[in-house]
Amino acid sequence: MSRRIAIILGHPDPAPERLCRALAAAYADGARKAGHTVTLIDLAGIEVPFLRSQAEFETGPLPESLATARDAVVAADHLVLVFPLWLGTMPALLKAFLEHVARPGIAFRYRDKASPEMLFTGKSARIVVTMGMPAFVFRWFFLAHGVSVLKRSILGFVGVAPIRTTYLGNIGAATPARRAGWLATLAGLGKDAA
Repeated sequence: MSRRIAIILGHPDPAPERLCRALAAAYADGARKAGHTVTLIDLAGIEVPFLRSQAEFETGPLPESLATARDAVVAADHLVLVFPLWLGTMPALLKAFLEHVARPGIAFRYRDKASPEMLFTGKSARIVVTMGMPAFVFRWFFLAHGVSVLKRSILGFVGVAPIRTTYLGNIGAATPARRAGWLATLAGLGKDAA
């Protein structure tokens, strides 16, 4: 079954040699070859302003620079977030983007005397995180805290499920063969839209 996939590349650095960029491209390539429709949202090339008040979050207009990205996220069946671990969580650019696209009227709707209505129910997600430390240390010693917040308090809050994760550690010491293996893994995930 063909799916609509929005890949959110959350690395703020536009340098072409970034591993996150190659991983996102590998996933997109695998997905396209399997017949899925893919939209790549490269945050390094988009102006993402910070929200500075609750009123701005709840009722402020979406910046024009984010309209196309918002439309792709809303239309997608499956979301893929690819980012490096910075200070234990996602880079600020990605968090700022999510604050815009996961706001009221887009990803959820307030209801009187009830929990908010989740508008992203039916979407699934894959989170791909690169890091300098071993992945098992992040997962078991730090309990993947920065990603847990993303899964529960952002994606889960708006109805995204299931949410799967891929952690790639020790990237600074990765051999070309290991890097090629990671790219092959991401292409396979893209093929399966998983």
